[in-house]
Amino acid sequence: MPDARYLCVSLHDVAPATWRSCERVLAAVREVADIPLTLLVVPAYWGECSAMAPGFESAMTEQLGRGHELALHGYFHRDLGSPSSAFDWLRRRIYTAGEGEFCALTEQEAAERLLLGQRWFRANGWPLAGFVPPAWLLGPESWKALRRSPEIQYVTTFTHIHALRSGQALRAPCLTLSVRAPWRRTVSRLWAAMALRHASASLVRLALHPRDAAYPAVCRTWQHRLGQLLEQRRAVTKAEFVQAALTHELPWQRTDSLVERAAVASASGG
Repeated sequence: MPDARYLCVSLHDVAPATWRSCERVLAAVREVADIPLTLLVVPAYWGECSAMAPGFESAMTEQLGRGHELALHGYFHRDLGSPSSAFDWLRRRIYTAGEGEFCALTEQEAAERLLLGQRWFRANGWPLAGFVPPAWLLGPESWKALRRSPEIQYVTTFTHIHALRSGQALRAPCLTLSVRAPWRRTVSRLWAAMALRHASASLVRLALHPRDAAYPAVCRTWQHRLGQLLEQRRAVTKAEFVQAALTHELPWQRTDSLVERAAVASASGG
């Protein structure tokens, strides 16, 4: 394991409203290789209850049977709070398009949403190990709620994967794309062609979103990068990686120190 190199591919924003687009992304991944993914499912995407959508829960159970992992991805995937500064407004309304749900919740609010998500998993008999906050934004109060959650074993932010029970974090570079506008699609293609080319980290991540297969040029770009990464790395789910990595000597850091630095940077607008 210390000398091994791994790849985790995740599919964000999995919900009834996005599922058809997600299926196209999954098919595009299979065109490159039949690998396990971590599907980030949303219990009530923008207020639409996933449990009430015909066939969605059975589709998720089917994905588990195919070797994929299901992880909890927020609850509403929508940030309805009020930004506290100009920087906060840019981060929560422009950069993340108002989707950073766990950015500024109180500990009680975060705990309640986590509990509701966990109950949904339990009701369906789905194993739950991971939580990924929408837009990777996670405020200090939400961190407190996560530490008190007995079921969540790991959390991923944009730069790290955090093993909650041991209080450790491992740097895990992430490649993601943005297709919301033509200029974003152009920049994403250029970035994907260069990103992670020389990454030496034990784990790197490819974060896909529902519309990443909607634009052929963008799709071909990340498919090409995925093929290159698979030549050098073994694809595993995030839960599989965390379970294996904690038993080996890897360059883990203390999660607390990372959270404290992030809180200071947020408060200073940096």
